[in-house]
Amino acid sequence: MVDLVVIALISVGLGAIVWAADKKHHKYGMLLPSAIAVVAAMLTWIITVSAGLSYNPGWTWVPWIASLVAAILFSTVASLLLSRNRSTFDTARLTAILKR
Repeated sequence: MVDLVVIALISVGLGAIVWAADKKHHKYGMLLPSAIAVVAAMLTWIITVSAGLSYNPGWTWVPWIASLVAAILFSTVASLLLSRNRSTFDTARLTAILKR
């Protein structure tokens, strides 16, 4: 249980780092990449532990690394997609408003 809490806290931090590294982070909320990172890490942790990789000798590191990699990957992809889509959507809306 403590492992899950530690993974969640590290994932929140990784999501915040992804948010800070994105140049267009003003287009979406600060907690969104962190929330996506936590969800991805928790699901990955549950899947890897359910597969039995956590309690086998020599394989105890797999849930940790897989969860953190999933947190970074999913929050980065979500940030990139959101910033790009949100920018084009906002530009289209602003253009439509200014044309009136």
